[in-house]
Amino acid sequence: MLKLRRGSVVSDDPLTVEVAGERRRAWADPALVGPVEIGDEVVVNTQALDLELGSGGFDVVHVNLTRGLEYGGAAGDAHVMKLNYSSLQHAVEPIEADEPASRERLIPMPPMPAPPVLVIPLHGHLAPAVWAARQANPGINVGFVQGAGGALPGSLSRDVTDLRDRGLVAGHVTAGAAYGAQAEAITVPGGIDAAVHELAWDAAVVGPGPGILGSDSRLGHGGMAALDAAHSAMALGLPTLVCPRLSSSDPRPRHRGLSHHSSTVLSMLLGPVRVPVPEAAVEGWPLLDEDAPEGGSPQAALDELIEICGGRHDIAVQPIDLDGYAASGLPTTTMGRSISEDPLFFAAPLAAGRALAEHGGRE
Repeated sequence: MLKLRRGSVVSDDPLTVEVAGERRRAWADPALVGPVEIGDEVVVNTQALDLELGSGGFDVVHVNLTRGLEYGGAAGDAHVMKLNYSSLQHAVEPIEADEPASRERLIPMPPMPAPPVLVIPLHGHLAPAVWAARQANPGINVGFVQGAGGALPGSLSRDVTDLRDRGLVAGHVTAGAAYGAQAEAITVPGGIDAAVHELAWDAAVVGPGPGILGSDSRLGHGGMAALDAAHSAMALGLPTLVCPRLSSSDPRPRHRGLSHHSSTVLSMLLGPVRVPVPEAAVEGWPLLDEDAPEGGSPQAALDELIEICGGRHDIAVQPIDLDGYAASGLPTTTMGRSISEDPLFFAAPLAAGRALAEHGGRE
């Protein structure tokens, strides 16, 4: 059952709600609940904060009883529902509706060379990947398709806002159950197809929003969304790259070196993809050499990748610029670990972004 509680807003920056005398951090999606101001009476979902979750550890405003009921309603002729058949269902205008009737074919054939798709396993890979792509090819036009696996609201990501403000991300599409971006897609394949045809991006990054659903099981985690995203891109005839989840120092052995999330996805893919990996040695980064914890060195991760890929997938070693990214002002922490403490986590998407730039561009 939903764990809903009444509260009142006591601060709007950062948003803080008082529930039963306790002040609690909170988040509100204005696209769904309207504006929230100090003094408003609200109903919040307290489940995540009560469970002391990491990236999701805050209350979520479910409804603003003071002013939120005055807002809402479909815009224009929107009739397709996101979060359908839940109490949060709302109408959107899907980008697939813009597809010309003349383009009735099962698998689109984009102009050659076909725009590539980079599938990332975590939202924390987005910033380093697009930064590296633009460093390698300053003219490349890269957009982000957000699907399931992590947070569903598109407006929750500070990274996307920052990347768009900097001009590093050309556009943002929320697909499937994800919602609230610049454009809406009913499905991930529809979002990727629209990126190629309607939005004319040179390349697309597809991945989850912030946070990720997880368990220590082989299949029960949000990283499995990468399998569907990669299959969608492959079925659409687009060059498909999969960024592996690597770590120098994750305290959980299952995520150190090559994460079990990535090894599972790579072993289950029904066709070959390109798997970019960073160079093993980068001067000045001690956790990229023999000082890494057991299983956390680039060579150990590469050995695992070679075994998992088994000759089916193309491993592409790429040079990376950790110092340049560290000085970029973009996010340099993951789950409390800094880039100096876990350089391999950031090295993987930096390599993937560079590989994406090599494929990007249109004739």
